[in-house]
Amino acid sequence: MPPESAKPVSKSPDPRVVAAIVASALFMQNLDSTVVATALPAMARDLGEDPLTMGVAITSYLVALTVFIPISGWVADRFGAKQVFMVAIATFTVASVLCGLSQGLAEMVGARVLQGMGGAMMVPVGRLLLLRRVRKDELLTVTTWLSMPALLGPVMGPPVGGFLTDFLSWRAVFWINVPVGVLGLLLVWRVIPALPKSLPPPPDVPGLAMVGGALACLMFTFETLGRGLVPAGIPEGVLVLGLLLAVLAVRHCLRVKNPALDFSLFSIPAFSVTVIAGSAFRVGAGMVPFLVPLSLQLGFGASAAQSGMISFATALGALVMKPMAQFALRLFGFRNVLVWNAVCAAVTVAICAAFRPGWPTAAIFIVLLIGGLFRSLHFTTTNTLAYGDVPQAKLSAATSFYSTAQQLSLALGVGVASAVLQASVAVSGRAAAQMPDFSVAFLIGAALMLISAPMSMRLPPEAGEGIVTGRRRG
Repeated sequence: MPPESAKPVSKSPDPRVVAAIVASALFMQNLDSTVVATALPAMARDLGEDPLTMGVAITSYLVALTVFIPISGWVADRFGAKQVFMVAIATFTVASVLCGLSQGLAEMVGARVLQGMGGAMMVPVGRLLLLRRVRKDELLTVTTWLSMPALLGPVMGPPVGGFLTDFLSWRAVFWINVPVGVLGLLLVWRVIPALPKSLPPPPDVPGLAMVGGALACLMFTFETLGRGLVPAGIPEGVLVLGLLLAVLAVRHCLRVKNPALDFSLFSIPAFSVTVIAGSAFRVGAGMVPFLVPLSLQLGFGASAAQSGMISFATALGALVMKPMAQFALRLFGFRNVLVWNAVCAAVTVAICAAFRPGWPTAAIFIVLLIGGLFRSLHFTTTNTLAYGDVPQAKLSAATSFYSTAQQLSLALGVGVASAVLQASVAVSGRAAAQMPDFSVAFLIGAALMLISAPMSMRLPPEAGEGIVTGRRRG
């Protein structure tokens, strides 16, 4: 039998089919994140924890994702993207079962960290399987195909999570990943041909250690600062250590030949803007899925099923926007979309700060639906533009770097939202979070999203032209 490297990649299936199969992994990951947010209050009651403290069940997963993503490109090149992708799906699925069996917060966090390790390889490596097979003029179409099935997860997540939590158990929200994971494994095995392996340079172990340590320290600080969960002074000390490791990591990565994070990618304008401006937007946007179900349950007194049915409006808006994204980008261009769409998205989040129990359910649903439209357009635009000018030789490094920034931003969103709620509760002297506390958090999220608008103006007017029109620039 010929070695894997001898198998011709040219006989690969239609990229849209590959995109749909890879999206099964994204579907599982996105379904998991949305059902967990809806089930947090029930999990907290069952495990004897405060609902705000249970946010660690989300951030521990996102931190593990962020810490292990930087090495994903090297692992995919060394051991084969298809094989790594399949192992990642299996790991994620097994960890989901362990989450459902958890009897305490420590067990839950451990299982979520294992889930994050699987997700760290699953999503960027799956994206790499796809990007290695498409031309630049196919990128926008394939990205849309990749995103559409993945968005079914957030659409289904809130109502499914609410239904399972109210009528079965919060544990069932993790077990639904099992059939999805098994199906994804079978489809990858049967349909997607293996990419050639390579012999990449040895991984940058010191860089990976410093990057991972810095990220873990920073997220630990967000989860513990001002909450009394650990002895006084420890969060501040860990924060200083995290900042020191971050400075050392950047300095190290700028000096070595094959760094853990390739900062030379910032010489590509489209990549640098989508990472920096996109991260600011994602931190604010990442606060919304955490805040909405909590505010509906803690502030409105809604059940998990009721909050899920309302919360899913955001994901429904995102799903509706996907087919319209190409039209919007062709009509207005990438730069205009990123600038003005950020403003519109920020306004919808700011309106959430005015939510009160007297609001009609239909009005809340419409605000969340419109917000989902704008955030979906922004994510599609940045995810497409980020790789538009990246050469093939840099794709592994680019997917690792971009995915790290992407997941760190989302983790920070949950951490910032939780920290703001805790701080607002402490300042007001209330025993638990109420709607005024959620209002403060929504306004801060809107401000972070708005910051990305002037950052995106650094893009040249013709940014993304070859992607939208299908013409290659010389």
